[in-house]
Amino acid sequence: MTSDAAAAQTSVAPAAADWVTIPVAASADVAATELRCWWEPARGGFCRGGVLVLPEVFGVNGWVRGMAGRLAAEGYAALAMPLFSRTAPELDLPYDAASLAEGRHHKDQTTTAQILADAAAAAAWLTGQLEAMGLGEGSSGGLSESEGRSVGLGCLGFCFGGHAALLSATLPAIAATADFYGAGVASGRPGGGPPSLREVDRIPGRLLCVCGRQDPLIPQADAAAIRSALEAANRIRADGPPEALHRYLEVEAGHGFLCDARDDYNSAAAALGWAALLEFFAETL
Repeated sequence: MTSDAAAAQTSVAPAAADWVTIPVAASADVAATELRCWWEPARGGFCRGGVLVLPEVFGVNGWVRGMAGRLAAEGYAALAMPLFSRTAPELDLPYDAASLAEGRHHKDQTTTAQILADAAAAAAWLTGQLEAMGLGEGSSGGLSESEGRSVGLGCLGFCFGGHAALLSATLPAIAATADFYGAGVASGRPGGGPPSLREVDRIPGRLLCVCGRQDPLIPQADAAAIRSALEAANRIRADGPPEALHRYLEVEAGHGFLCDARDDYNSAAAALGWAALLEFFAETL
């Protein structure tokens, strides 16, 4: 196990879905905190890899935990981590106007440095769990059917979590990132600074961006900027295989179309997005 993973791993993960606590050390730009994460071990005796799940501004609520469960059913060990651990560590909100205002209040207090520190700690913890199962570079054997196979980490985020996922994609531990309707990436970043979209060139792995054509939070100018950034990065990777390239998918839907707990839910677009996600992870992890 790597030293970072050992530092982040406070205990062996539960054998069944449950809450786990992961410490985040203080740094010059970030206060120490603890992440109350929802853990879903891969099901069926076979682990394809690990996936970080980054929520909307509503926190690690029932729908987000359910998405982690869907990934687990597909063979991925999933860890849903909070994005507001310093202001609302146990945020779990329904989908209504008051909750949206509360979530945005916490979003406005969150910085890029915090997101990256928290995602790095969660990724190290998840890497440690995979290695304990016999997966990854630091593994020493295990009982999984996947024993001896090197696996990478994925990252999946929705809305503000999608924006955070794009930033987290710059971490070396992340091999594949799926950003579902991550708004604001073309105009700024959490805590202020240049647009997060400028980080695409620094992403060592792969990125899938899925947007709704009718999304009011991602106007067509922003969608065009996202496509352009991915295409520019892909030109640099032109000598590599097609499965190494970033992807952009636009569906006929508005914002939040993947979430069946929201009025914005679109079953056809959700099916397309989920299928694209599974294909993307299967190619990369």
